[in-house]
Amino acid sequence: MDKLITFAVPCYNSAAYMEHCVETLLQGGDDIEIILVDDGSTKDDTPAICDRYQEQYPDIVRAIHQENGGHGEGVNQGIRNARGIYYKVVDSDDWVDVPSLHKALDKLRQFVRDNKLVDMMICNYVYEHAETNTQRVMNYRNVFPRNKVFGWDQIGRFRPSQYLLMHSVIYRTQLLRDCNLELPKHTFYVDNIFVYQPLPYVKNMYYLDVDLYRYFIGRSDQSVNEKVMVTRVDQQLRVTYHMINSHDLRQVSAEHKKLGRYMFNYLAMMMAISSIFLVIDSSPEALGKRTQLWEYLRTVDSGIYHKMKYRAVSAFTAFPGYQGRKLSVGLYRLARKIYKFN
Repeated sequence: MDKLITFAVPCYNSAAYMEHCVETLLQGGDDIEIILVDDGSTKDDTPAICDRYQEQYPDIVRAIHQENGGHGEGVNQGIRNARGIYYKVVDSDDWVDVPSLHKALDKLRQFVRDNKLVDMMICNYVYEHAETNTQRVMNYRNVFPRNKVFGWDQIGRFRPSQYLLMHSVIYRTQLLRDCNLELPKHTFYVDNIFVYQPLPYVKNMYYLDVDLYRYFIGRSDQSVNEKVMVTRVDQQLRVTYHMINSHDLRQVSAEHKKLGRYMFNYLAMMMAISSIFLVIDSSPEALGKRTQLWEYLRTVDSGIYHKMKYRAVSAFTAFPGYQGRKLSVGLYRLARKIYKFN
């Protein structure tokens, strides 16, 4: 490790917007590393832009070209090659706030100087809505103590719409390697695995109350667009099954009750999302896949299945019959309109 932090930027036909992302990261200075992972781009100048940045900033930027493996393989490639003590993923259509970046780097430098590394740093992120030109800040002031290193026993309650996302976390690189994090190839929505699987390995963390990450949302072709998500529901299912299999939630809860509660609610949210898009599809095959998903969870842990299906956020997807499914979709779309999460 010879850098403070590695920023991995998966790039796929990103020429129209990736330079804005990279320019904000470059403001971090010489002790950061930026790995630009060209994921088999063929439709624009993404490969050439990656190489140009590497030539201009050889001590900061590295360009890696790979056959197309999807967003997850871009993240994996970054983890394999990272030389930073810490690791953060920044999508090529997003960017960071430069003053907040300097504050985050100063705090990480302090941890290194004091030889007291934290496993995870959390910062706020901002939804930048393209269609309405509005912003929505997601902070964690109600969840995490400020100005101190803390553990899971010291956290508060997350609100129903409030989760840790890839945008909000900075992990210690070695922790990601120690937990054998390997995201599936050719699969969207793997950022959920990225912020879920490592959590039981995190022993201490720090919340920096700055609006670091700017999450650009609202493009018609974006992976979180509702119509796009329906066509990619099998990939959403793949991620959800992966998360079910990644941890024994009863064991997590026995060790850290508050972490177990959070991870239960996160998985319940993923079950709800998978279920609702299968309902929106509404074909007999899709409805069968919804039944199979819930039955699989029942075989893993029947107690968690019953609690999740009838008492958690995912319960709103369990209304029976055609009218029940219609109500579920209506509630989902109302929540999306209120919280503006896609």
